[in-house]
Amino acid sequence: MKHSYTVGDLIYDANIYDGMNTSLADLQFYQRWLPKNKNARILELCCGTGRLTIPIAKDGYDISGVDYTSSMLKQAKTKAAATGLEIEFIEADIRSLVLPEKYDLIFIPFNSIHHLYQNEDLFKTLKTVKNHLKPGGLLLLDCFNPNIQFMAAGEKEQKEIAEYTTKDGREVLIKEHMQYENKTQINRITWHYYINGVFDSIQNLDMRLFFPQELDSYLEWNGFTIIHKFGSFEEEAFNDNSEKQIFVCR
Repeated sequence: MKHSYTVGDLIYDANIYDGMNTSLADLQFYQRWLPKNKNARILELCCGTGRLTIPIAKDGYDISGVDYTSSMLKQAKTKAAATGLEIEFIEADIRSLVLPEKYDLIFIPFNSIHHLYQNEDLFKTLKTVKNHLKPGGLLLLDCFNPNIQFMAAGEKEQKEIAEYTTKDGREVLIKEHMQYENKTQINRITWHYYINGVFDSIQNLDMRLFFPQELDSYLEWNGFTIIHKFGSFEEEAFNDNSEKQIFVCR
């Protein structure tokens, strides 16, 4: 049976997305790895609403952001304009992206590779990165370290994971349920949205999981050398208890 994997439209609603994703815990990590030369060119793949793009541009870097979702990019452009920044935001599929420029550093933040559901999708993306990196350039990315116990608990019952108010005045409550597919390594997550106290909808947040040795091998098979692999944005060594897999590759 062939399954279709998706992320629900409401999850990509820019105001709902921004209301939930306010943390900048990853920003300092990415800033630490930026080239010292402010003339360097930076490319962010899966930039969303510019949560990281805009602060990096404020630091004086020439950064461009790519995303597949037009509503996210519209929000990113509005936020950039409000700060007086001119940032190139590009609507494109990162698996088939072709740009005229080469970049000193490319990063794929915020667990975005989990939405590359097939190996072929990941390999196409890594080829895109190679085609756009200058010689000696760096690839940075982060994703989850699969936690079997956490997923098993998530299959048993719904859990409340977020409650907040959006900038456009909506009171949002999200409850999560998940079911892991062993064959495909897809975690089928559903978010149950309640808006202004009323049930609104169930939205899919399907995520392909990459196990540590698997992802290491995929990067190496596709021509990357792993310089560092961290288990947190504080650059702690990756270990059994790490929640994250964070890569610095050349």
